[in-house]
Amino acid sequence: MDDITFTSLEELYTRLKPALRTKKEEMKRNGYVYIKEQDIWNYLKQVKWTKAKNLSLYDMTSDILNTDDVIIDAYLREKLNLKNRKVYFEEDEKWNNMECLNTQY
Repeated sequence: MDDITFTSLEELYTRLKPALRTKKEEMKRNGYVYIKEQDIWNYLKQVKWTKAKNLSLYDMTSDILNTDDVIIDAYLREKLNLKNRKVYFEEDEKWNNMECLNTQY
């Protein structure tokens, strides 16, 4: 049997897209409606497959379909929490005078 070789990650991603789509739909049915195919790919590529050697398409497809939904969800939530967020303290006339607050109890 000839080994299949890929010339780019995009080509590999395209080949695995049916499995990624299937996993996304399964996760959607389980309540993870915000998970996208690229989230599943990114988790596996950055976490599970980072140190792997000689992965076959079978291994990768199996990983896609059998990775626990909770783990993918936790990965995505962690990535979203890493985005720079800030508290806005810019000047605003209404807030300068604290007019919008009801301080009476």
